Amino acid sequence: MSKRDYYEVLGVGRDASEREIKKAYKRLAMKFHPDRNPGDKAAEASFKEVKEAYEILTDANKKAAYDQFGHAGVDPNRGGGGGYGGAGDFGDIFGDVFGDIFGGGRRGGQRQAARGSDLRYNLELSLEEAVKGLTKELRIPTLASCDVCDGSGAKKGTSATTCTTCHGQGQVQMRQGFFTVQQPCPTCHGRGKIIKDPCSKCHGDGRVEKTKTLSVKIPAGVDTGDRIRLAGEGEAGEFGAPPGDLYVQVTVREHAIFVRDGNNLYCEVPISFSKAALGGEIEVPTLDGKVSLKIPAETQTGRMFRLRGKGVKSVRSHAVGDLLCKVVMETPVNLNERQKELLREFEATLTGESKKHSPKAEGFFDGVKKFFQDLNS
Repeated sequence: MSKRDYYEVLGVGRDASEREIKKAYKRLAMKFHPDRNPGDKAAEASFKEVKEAYEILTDANKKAAYDQFGHAGVDPNRGGGGGYGGAGDFGDIFGDVFGDIFGGGRRGGQRQAARGSDLRYNLELSLEEAVKGLTKELRIPTLASCDVCDGSGAKKGTSATTCTTCHGQGQVQMRQGFFTVQQPCPTCHGRGKIIKDPCSKCHGDGRVEKTKTLSVKIPAGVDTGDRIRLAGEGEAGEFGAPPGDLYVQVTVREHAIFVRDGNNLYCEVPISFSKAALGGEIEVPTLDGKVSLKIPAETQTGRMFRLRGKGVKSVRSHAVGDLLCKVVMETPVNLNERQKELLREFEATLTGESKKHSPKAEGFFDGVKKFFQDLNS
């Protein structure tokens, strides 16, 4: 049986934030957890499926590979229990899921400060910018480490002390019938430490709101859907923990002339009736300027001409696409009487020779005639 889409498994959209993915995971993990559904094989399978989806979509590198290549881009065979982990994993899973919900895992040791959140910046580019590449200055609102307390949250010259209630674990255990659940420590609110003299700038949080300016190099050839990862440029972590990453999501605006398809560009070029009939040269636009295109005599509207190497250089290789020009014969408008008279004279010269001058039209009307003859027979 083929695997379900990870986003479908968690019930979130493909543009869901990490927080939304985590929230959906917690809800489903509690619903399908084996301790809540003893002996229920369907619930056990659903729990394993939810766990795998969560692990892939909260890992930036695996998520990027999955978004681009689907299940083929990620290796689901982790550990010895197959794609979803074996049944022996449930003890650790319980600690990960319910411990996280109630403020930390069940494992011993002090609580570690959380890594900073990843950020996403939506960058819109023109086709010319995307094809040629450029350096962009981005202003990013974020949470940065407090420069007064160096992210500790404590007043300069002081430090946080270990919470005596939870002994630095950030959580306490409460018995409810047959279950023992973990809850955030009411004294330190899950931090594991007490700050008696908080920093006056960040008020004990260790982070402050800040807008930073980053110079980001956009490689030539990017396209809509491409994503650029800037490691360590996300939000600062709690109390000196590592920062998250910044993901620059690229969107390329529609162009007035060109349509992009991978590394190729397409455009329509209008030509006159006389140019199509007699042939000649016309100028066509490219992203590098105008070039001459030779039009053979008797060119029909809709014919496609390929200009090799006038497309887009691939961002992943040295391959360069082509420019494909579709010629469209334009019917003249706003004719004066003399021009109309000349066209009538020209049309008269074709009388009786339509098969010679318009073979497609002659063949079409012969086909129509035969169709109605067969219909009435």
